[in-house]
Amino acid sequence: MKNLEYYKRKLQELKRELEDQMSTIIRRGSDPLKESVGELSSYDNHTSDLAAETFEREKDLGLRDNTERMLMKVNRALEKIEEGSYGICENCGNPIEEERLDVVPYASLCARCNNEEEKAFERRFRPVEEEVLKYPFGRSFLDGTDQNEYDGEDAWQDVARYGTANSPQDEPGAVDYSEVYTDGNEKRGIVDWADQIIDEEDPDEDDKNELGR
Repeated sequence: MKNLEYYKRKLQELKRELEDQMSTIIRRGSDPLKESVGELSSYDNHTSDLAAETFEREKDLGLRDNTERMLMKVNRALEKIEEGSYGICENCGNPIEEERLDVVPYASLCARCNNEEEKAFERRFRPVEEEVLKYPFGRSFLDGTDQNEYDGEDAWQDVARYGTANSPQDEPGAVDYSEVYTDGNEKRGIVDWADQIIDEEDPDEDDKNELGR
């Protein structure tokens, strides 16, 4: 590993940058909204007049929270240098890769342990809504079952054929705008391909052709 003084200087420089950033965010966030945008009042004729400014203020709050977390990690890394435990993975106890410390000098885990932790976090904190929600009409799709009745997929296709925001490039396998939704190339009005066979002498031939198209 490189000399600890190298990483100490690197961490101290990063700490100064984060503290300057924090100071700027706090100063900018402490100004009343109407003063920061040069308005006499924040009560405008339209509710969206200050939308962009409100968004920027909310973004500053997110940046402030992230900066605080980064400062905590940097300060902890500086403490480890003083304690003599810098560069040691807190999970497995193995040395943290030098290449990783060069990029993330406040790293507390080696690359392998960090990857495992990120995967565990993703599995543990997925939105609870995913347990009951699926893609549109997903719970009423009957594909792969022995049921042939009109289902959620058919309902979606009947609506989507009148137009969606998609283009052929958005749907794999689509070649024109009649196929820009899931299974848009399916035959409508039939259950089996044999159902589209038309009796040419049938007086209702036009209707059947429309259904089988």
